Amino acid sequence: MELSYKDFCRRRQANQSYMDKPFIPVQGCLLEVMREQYADFYKEKERWRYLKKPDTNHRLLSLEGFTDSEGNVMDFIVDETVDVAETVVHAVMVDRLKAALHLLSDGEQSLINAIFFEELSEREVGVRLGITQSVVNKRKAKILAKLRNIIENKI
Repeated sequence: MELSYKDFCRRRQANQSYMDKPFIPVQGCLLEVMREQYADFYKEKERWRYLKKPDTNHRLLSLEGFTDSEGNVMDFIVDETVDVAETVVHAVMVDRLKAALHLLSDGEQSLINAIFFEELSEREVGVRLGITQSVVNKRKAKILAKLRNIIENKI
């Protein structure tokens, strides 16, 4: 049975049996439930109240206090395993690689695209181009050497 709080109070005054019936609040109404559901609901509610309470004895704070406007926990803990210099170098190298890819011929770009971006095997690329896997491997090696040379000369 679903009741508003006012209806519940009225019925409780008129009929004393409502004093013994368990209700839980759900979206602004009271919902009559079984005793086990009532106990589980308030047990979980008490658990969440306990978890939100800051531990003042040990000066611990709840992460609930560090949320953005949408309720997402903010990422404020520094990850010491991340090397910022390495991240910057990686980003620069990716930019150089993107620029170098545009300097390749259309055939070279399509071969690199098939192997590294479409994740096709050398054999599959060979079938697509009508050449053997060993020819694809040799072309790939030459293209990668060319890319390496372009990137290193831009330093």
